[in-house]
Amino acid sequence: MNRRPVFLLLSVAAFAALSGCANDNSGFTWGWHVVSPYTPRGRNNLTFLAEGFLETILLSLATLALSLSLGLIVALLGLSSWAPFARLAPLPEETAGRPAAEATPRARLARWRPLNTINRLYVEVFRSIPMLVMILWVFYGIPTVTGLQLSIFVAAMLAIAICDSAFEAEIFRGGIQSIDRGQREAARSLGLQPWQELRLVVLPQAIRRILPPLGNQFVYITKISSLASVIGLGELTRKANELNVTEFRPLEIYSVLVLEYLVLILVISFFVRRLERRFGSDESQRR
Repeated sequence: MNRRPVFLLLSVAAFAALSGCANDNSGFTWGWHVVSPYTPRGRNNLTFLAEGFLETILLSLATLALSLSLGLIVALLGLSSWAPFARLAPLPEETAGRPAAEATPRARLARWRPLNTINRLYVEVFRSIPMLVMILWVFYGIPTVTGLQLSIFVAAMLAIAICDSAFEAEIFRGGIQSIDRGQREAARSLGLQPWQELRLVVLPQAIRRILPPLGNQFVYITKISSLASVIGLGELTRKANELNVTEFRPLEIYSVLVLEYLVLILVISFFVRRLERRFGSDESQRR
């Protein structure tokens, strides 16, 4: 068992505890009693801070699911060979020698590649928008433009998922394109339809290869969920901000917040690595 994350966590906690026992030369007095588990006041404050774990985890999981779905769809738009109507468009040799006026609408559509254009626009636009700006725009802009009232949770989930899906799309695209052409040709020789080829042959192999970057994106989503505090979502950062308003001990409270995110990210990283090893061992056993 790898004890390095546990050792790191204990080291940080010990450093924070030792720092609270001393005063620096500037005359600042530490007030760890506001988050001390040995006093009723500290226990109440710690319980209040821990209540943000549920919202943070739920937001991260919901955002990841939506982001992966959007990212896969956008990635497929950029891969015309996987588009549902790709094989409906005539091949170049079928239209060779025909006058331009006789070219079928499907042939012109295939040459224009509108789906690839949508893919590039989506990726470039939403990859360029800062996450905080997107959260504010979705929360305040969508109700104004469409009249649709969104809850704080849904607004945060949509904003983060839309921006993150642009990165997920590039990850999926790279993973799908990395699959050897022979695998696809073998699937077609068996008579598989395009979606069967994608679902049964390509995606299972691509997912094994893109698990590490997908795990990194999940960690990124979990950390960036703290921006949802600006619109009032009661996640970890919002709870720390609210407690600081009443206790006026920002350094101590935000030190606990750092430890909360550290524990959460270490747990996520642990399970992601286990998932990577599991998929990696399965692939090695099949060879």
